[in-house]
Amino acid sequence: MSLLKRLEAAQNPRQQTGKGVENLKTAPIVTTDPYQDLKIKIHKIIIEEMSQEESRALINKEVDINILGEVVARIANIAMDEESVPVPRNERARIIAEITDEALGYGPIDPLLKDDSVSEVMVNSARQVYVERKGKLVLTDVRFRDEAHVMHVIEKIVAPLGRRIDESSPMVDARLPDGSRVNAIIPPLALKGPCLTIRKFAKNPLTVDNLISFGTLTQEMAEFLRACVEGKLNIVVSGGTGSGKTTTLNILSAFIPRDERVVTIEDAAELQLRQEHVVTLETRPANIEGKGAIAMRDLVRNSLRMRPDRIVVGEVRSGEALDMLQAMNTGHDGSLTTGHANSPRDMLSRLETMVLMAGMDLPVRAIREQIASAVDLIVQQSRLQDGSRRLTHLTEVQGMEGDVITLQDIFVFEQTGRDSSGKITGYFKPTGIRPKFLEKMIANGIELPNETFWPKQVQ
Repeated sequence: MSLLKRLEAAQNPRQQTGKGVENLKTAPIVTTDPYQDLKIKIHKIIIEEMSQEESRALINKEVDINILGEVVARIANIAMDEESVPVPRNERARIIAEITDEALGYGPIDPLLKDDSVSEVMVNSARQVYVERKGKLVLTDVRFRDEAHVMHVIEKIVAPLGRRIDESSPMVDARLPDGSRVNAIIPPLALKGPCLTIRKFAKNPLTVDNLISFGTLTQEMAEFLRACVEGKLNIVVSGGTGSGKTTTLNILSAFIPRDERVVTIEDAAELQLRQEHVVTLETRPANIEGKGAIAMRDLVRNSLRMRPDRIVVGEVRSGEALDMLQAMNTGHDGSLTTGHANSPRDMLSRLETMVLMAGMDLPVRAIREQIASAVDLIVQQSRLQDGSRRLTHLTEVQGMEGDVITLQDIFVFEQTGRDSSGKITGYFKPTGIRPKFLEKMIANGIELPNETFWPKQVQ
């Protein structure tokens, strides 16, 4: 879509083609903005006044995109100077900012996406937008004009990625250019209108030192995890929604040696690996005819032919768990993945269920033996009631006893209560158990001192 078309679409999203907008029943919102008509007028003037040279240069990225902001400000100021009722200076700045956000950014939520204190943006409806700050949900005063306005922003996000969203395909996963994860769902599935959820990624990816300073883990646990990754253990990061699994997976992947070939597989690419030798694969949804879909299972199987030293799967949700376990059991040690579960034991149950979803008629014991021989370590991450995140368990998968997979906690977080400000207090401690997988790490040239596992309280 050309720049002028984008500006025109921002002015009137109902003109944009696609079932997602045309067929949407909109419920106009009564606005309290006295300058709404003026902003519409300025949009029209921008469309008419933007020179072909300016638009061509911006489309071809021959100049910095900030130039457009200067063009918008110039045209808007001229239009406001011609108004019979003077526009105050502070209102001028707001009007120009909103018009620029609409044309180049993502409309009303653009300032939220630029706010570093916001970790997640949740558009429940045109009138209700929440954000997450420091683990807490906060209702904002951000409003869209109507449902079609929300729909326009959603299409602006998904269209450049070749994704589509309409009544025949009312859900979509996508990402922003900075890697932030996007999920959108629209009517008829979303009864209150289009919903948009954006999980932001930090401009500067968090490091293990950041997590230590946040209290997510200790220096001792970080060194243990570094040794586990370098020692080529197969690790599953387990946790609930919003617990920080992807962030932890990013940090664990940073411990992978630079001379190894890494293949990452995700539904929507959001991992930020720092190594040079990385191949990033992303699933593809079906086209408008329902064909051409490439699932996670397909990519996991294909990755085995790409000579990977490590396979990193963003999240296992279904039958790809079987392929992932088989990869771990056939020479691809040091692989990493995440999964949704509330405890290490629950993660094992989830893996069993996901393997069955692959359609293979396998006995439960065979599945459990596959899991026990493939997975070495479960990293359990939790978001506590005060919004903080902790690695609550580092748990070894020891093997089988009868028909049961045996687990052993290596490090745990002990919660002791709350302080005067309501923050949860507690401490991390080794359990005193020396893990069996140390032999595998030693075979890969990594050794840890025995005192790492001595029982003691670590603040």
